[in-house]
Amino acid sequence: MSGTVFESIRRWLDEAGISYRHLRHEPTYTSEEAARARGEKTRIGGKALLIKIGDVFHLFVLSAALKLDSSAVKRRFGVKRMRFATTDELRELTGLVPGSVPPLGRPILPFDLFVDESILVNERIAFNAGSLTDSIIMSVQDYLQVAQPEVFGFAEPS
Repeated sequence: MSGTVFESIRRWLDEAGISYRHLRHEPTYTSEEAARARGEKTRIGGKALLIKIGDVFHLFVLSAALKLDSSAVKRRFGVKRMRFATTDELRELTGLVPGSVPPLGRPILPFDLFVDESILVNERIAFNAGSLTDSIIMSVQDYLQVAQPEVFGFAEPS
């Protein structure tokens, strides 16, 4: 998809007939700042983490109120080591900065997508959509339908 990641997301959702709300706000650098700017609880936020397992990067999404349980991810993939993408790797692979990565794999971002069960307990998901100033808020049901992630448990309390 050409254009910015934000434009690609909007085009993709529009073509799929998915309802969403776009919110433009001041730049947000943390999940808490984003939740305040959106007028949503932090748990509604979808925090997207780019993680390298072996030689492959994968995108993991969990409630912004929680943190990654790396042991659960290691068990799921049968590995002893994994690591977060560096800021430079993130920029090189996505063209994005930390905090702006949307919780979307293909065709938006070139990664397999894994979603934690914590996302399923909410009616909505809110996320920065390829920028620190644009958020999308949509139903979790629609998100799961369009994103087609693999769902398993990999979050724990912060």
